[in-house]
Amino acid sequence: MLETAVVVKVTEGLHARPATQFAKLAKEFSCSLLVLHGSTSADAKSAVKLMLLGIREHDQIVLRADGADESDAVARMAQFLSSPEAGVQPASAAHAADAAACGGDTDAPDASSRTGAGNGADGDRSGAPADETPPLIGIPASEGVAFGDAFVYLPEPLRAARQFIGPHETATEAMRFDRALDDALAALDSQFDRMGDHDGIAEALVSVARSDEFAGEIRTRIAAGRDATAATLEVGAALAASFESIDDEYLRSRADDIHGITRQVALRLNGQQDASLAGIAKPCVVLASDLTAPDLARANVANIAALVCTRGSATSHLAIIARSHGIPAVFGLAVPDSRLRGVAQVAVDGTLGHVWFEPTRALQERFAARIDEARAHRAALDVYRDVGPVTRAGRPVRIAANLGSPDEIEAAKAVGAMGVGLFRTELLFMNRRSLPGEHEQYSVYRRVAEAFAPHPVVIRTLDIGGDKPVPGIAFAREDNPFLGWRGVRMCLDRPDVFKPQLRALLRAASAGNVQAMLPMIADVDEVRRVKALMAECARELAGEGIPFGAPKLGIMIETPAAALTADMLAPEVDFFSIGTNDLTQYVMAADRANPKLAPLYRCDHPAVLRAIAMVCDAARQAGIEVAVCGEAAAQPRMIPLLVGLGVDELSMSPACVLRAKKIVSEL
Repeated sequence: MLETAVVVKVTEGLHARPATQFAKLAKEFSCSLLVLHGSTSADAKSAVKLMLLGIREHDQIVLRADGADESDAVARMAQFLSSPEAGVQPASAAHAADAAACGGDTDAPDASSRTGAGNGADGDRSGAPADETPPLIGIPASEGVAFGDAFVYLPEPLRAARQFIGPHETATEAMRFDRALDDALAALDSQFDRMGDHDGIAEALVSVARSDEFAGEIRTRIAAGRDATAATLEVGAALAASFESIDDEYLRSRADDIHGITRQVALRLNGQQDASLAGIAKPCVVLASDLTAPDLARANVANIAALVCTRGSATSHLAIIARSHGIPAVFGLAVPDSRLRGVAQVAVDGTLGHVWFEPTRALQERFAARIDEARAHRAALDVYRDVGPVTRAGRPVRIAANLGSPDEIEAAKAVGAMGVGLFRTELLFMNRRSLPGEHEQYSVYRRVAEAFAPHPVVIRTLDIGGDKPVPGIAFAREDNPFLGWRGVRMCLDRPDVFKPQLRALLRAASAGNVQAMLPMIADVDEVRRVKALMAECARELAGEGIPFGAPKLGIMIETPAAALTADMLAPEVDFFSIGTNDLTQYVMAADRANPKLAPLYRCDHPAVLRAIAMVCDAARQAGIEVAVCGEAAAQPRMIPLLVGLGVDELSMSPACVLRAKKIVSEL
């Protein structure tokens, strides 16, 4: 046996990628290899176990080898750990191509062919070589890399010329507002038509603009004596603020849409024309403080190499459009507008959320190499469309899609999604004046189930709280609604809301492979109460002569309490689904939407990986399946770790399905 102490010099330590390469190197030797870190140890041939050690740069570890080639093994492994570039260079061409493809539709315009700009990704966590300027860090919104000239888009703030009008002006002012609204929406519709397949987004924006909460409230204020522009700006700001306070990222990002519609209407009321992305004549990187979907709709997307915004989230409509067109994007970059105005060139890594102003020639060349690799492999993903991926060890892994509405069915089926791992029902309840009834919900759930039959469709019950109120549910003010009366907690207290959804799920289960999933579980009694309520609904349906099925029941593992008591919860349910977005946020006590906390919000942090490992062990002991439906399920660096921990299903955005199938097939 041979032992040696080594100080780890690998940049950022043994995070996912270096750990994977370290384990691959260790497997080249026949001897046993152990890594000791403090009071813990791990098999050097297991990347997952190495990750769980949480070895950081400058930590001292001990390598222990036992076998015929132990001397060579220790020497090679110590050399790996002593190199800052280990696990970073060279990048994997295959992974670069796969990550780029997840950034959007494979039929989208090929940004990598644009002059002076391109996209691609390689899953590299370092962002730059050791001698490169450190990047600015924001929120990754759309994968890929690009570099090129900056197009600074900073429209001036709008103001109303006056605040009040006389009684004799209200009718004219109301007509002026209606005309401005109609003109803005007509222009928006035309712009989206030119962009292609974004009817769902355009429809959502029109719905918001014509709602009582927006247009109706503006008309009310005009009738009360407010100037149309003043009323529009006030109502738009208030409505956007209400969305910005929401916990759910997808719903919170609707504030960006409201800001965009408000601005377009106010511009027309003021007789002004805004700065426009339509003026971009060559490929460049757009820098903005606040960019909206309508802004992007006016642009020639073929000339947008990347997007960088100081506001916004990865779930905004802007991010969705960027991903569908393969445009790398980073949002939430904490820099002032004054700094944006002076930028001439930009390099962007949308996969990591990294941005460089005035990138060096060396960095541009590095990005260009990644772009070339990605272009060469992108088309190869199509062969995985009809593949049910199986690891080389013979273990099948289901790759499913996360959906928010039936409008996304075709996109998921087009890439061969093996069912739906998460169907969010919140949008059925939002942006309307009354709660959806049982039959309306049943129709939606059945449509999704029939579309993917015989594959499973996992429908999450209502996950909503005081941070995102809906009509028909009165939420008291809470100091921290994110940890308050929400999800299954609220539903159990409101059977008048919950039972129609459970009845709809039971009915839909007679038409397809529907499975129900409960969010925000923290205690086993919550599961038992839901099961009793489902049994009550089944008895009612039987008495009414209405056909129904018996859907499998699962729970989201997203609270630390659920992870820590997974062994107690497993006997009560048919499956687990790990929501890594919230689990990471709660385990690390780091707001996932706060770019300042990005270094902490890591799903590959040892604390998060240990929680996932605990859940997988409990599921295996109970003989139930475990899925991952959070963002980690689609990340190339996480897929091998999750599969290695025992995850049976990975569920993700449809755009990432093909890449995930390829990665699993090669494990």
